[in-house]
Amino acid sequence: MKKAIIITSLAAVLSTNSQADTLLGLYIGGQIWANQADGSFGEGELAEDQTSFSFKDKTQSNYFIALEHPIPLIPNLKIASTTLDTKGNTDLQSQFTFGGQTYDVNAHVDAVFDLSYIDYTFYYELFDNDLLTIDFGLTARDIDTHISASSIYSSDTEEGGQNTITSELGGSGIVPMLYVSTIVGLPFTGFNVFAEGNFASYDDQTLYDYQVGVSYEVLDNLAVDLNVMLGYRSMKLELNDLDDLYSDLTFDGVFVGTIVHF
Repeated sequence: MKKAIIITSLAAVLSTNSQADTLLGLYIGGQIWANQADGSFGEGELAEDQTSFSFKDKTQSNYFIALEHPIPLIPNLKIASTTLDTKGNTDLQSQFTFGGQTYDVNAHVDAVFDLSYIDYTFYYELFDNDLLTIDFGLTARDIDTHISASSIYSSDTEEGGQNTITSELGGSGIVPMLYVSTIVGLPFTGFNVFAEGNFASYDDQTLYDYQVGVSYEVLDNLAVDLNVMLGYRSMKLELNDLDDLYSDLTFDGVFVGTIVHF
């Protein structure tokens, strides 16, 4: 799975500078995201081709970096990395075929889900001041996913015992998405309210990844700004044939984080 270097889908969201960067602005930060996963996956887009799993709640992390500059026609750049992994299980109500292996009705199937993606976001600042910041652009989301399934069953041989069948499937691809973020400053308080999201819907695929919350400016001087944040994040992954993988999954929950602006 791809590992994050440092990245951002939220850099501008948490800055509270009164003016746009006159030279170069560098934003670095990260989040800890306590999320719940829900949904299904399989090797087909129809409901009978996918199976829903009960996934464990997990605490995930993401990191980000953003570079802003004063040149009007050249977009600013954010690079954000998110890693999601969880485990789940289900008792099959119908046959389930995955990774070339068929699991029978009533079988107990365990699944391990690993997903990582890196967002390359190119955006423009429509507004950038203490009271209102609006960014708008495009994101190329580079997705890498790997899912494995396994089931233990009793042997029909005279010796008896148990056997395990396993299968796995991985997929990767780049999905273009619309990017938008906004910050509303609360004067004389040090607090900001923010919202940010990436969205895409085409070819029977729907993906979104949005977050809303509040940030507080802990430090603000000529050398460095430091903000802390608290919010809610939701991500939907409805994939249609990503290297034979189909999914309809959501991850959502609260997060805490910080961002430093040099």
